[in-house]
Formats: sequence, structure tokens, C-alpha cells
Amino acid sequence: MSEPFSVPVVVRGYETDTQGHMNQAVYLQYAEHARWSLLQKAGIRQTDLLDKGVGPVALEVTVRYQRELRAGDEVEVTCAFVWGEGKTFRIEQTIRKTDGTVAAELTGVGGLMDLKERRLVANPHEYFRALADAPEVFGL
Repeated sequence: MSEPFSVPVVVRGYETDTQGHMNQAVYLQYAEHARWSLLQKAGIRQTDLLDKGVGPVALEVTVRYQRELRAGDEVEVTCAFVWGEGKTFRIEQTIRKTDGTVAAELTGVGGLMDLKERRLVANPHEYFRALADAPEVFGL
């Protein structure tokens, strides 16, 4: 299996709390940044999704915090889509320091919502495959 998609991020001082480590909510922001960066790398813009009348939704996210991050730390945020049958898919993500230390692991369940019907579409991977210039970025 190839390496998952990843983006580099440097922890900014304003993302830390009074204890000097990265605020817990920022881990979710980094994960979101990596997901949208993956879509962009695949050739899908937010406007492409809106033009199709669909939008990605997070249904569940679990974060396992393993090591603290501090201002100035450089990290890689990975993102891998895991496709199954039906209306949902999993997204597996890792936030790793450049020395290889895992700071957090995130697992999510997502879907693709029909913005008019306000319901999840069946087989979301088919939408992503049709919209993507590089579906292999999604593992498709």
C-alpha cells in the first residue's frame, strides 16, 4: 500500500493553551485542513461539490491524543479514505512530528450529503471518482 496523503503544518503560538501545548480543538482543524487539501490534490474544489449539489459531512470523529505539541513543532498530517459499501466511509488520519513521534490519531466516519434533499447520497465514492482528476489520491 502506498503512503497516505499528507500535508505539513507548523504549530502556531496562538494555537496553544495556557499550559503551552496545542489546544485540543486545533487537532480537528489540522485534520480538516488535510482533508480539504486531499480533495484539492485530487482536483476537486469546493465549488465543484456545490455545483454537483453535494457536500462532505462529518458524522463521527474520534481523537486519540498521544503526545503534546508545542508552538514551533513541525508536523505532517496524513489523510486516507477507507471505502466500504453504502452511504458512509472512514477517514484515518495521523498527526506526526518530523522525528516520527505520533502526536494524535484521528478516525472519522463521513458521508456526502445531497444539499437539496439533506440526506446522504448512496455510494459517495462514485461522486468523488467522477469529480476527481486524480481519483487515486482517494484510493479509487
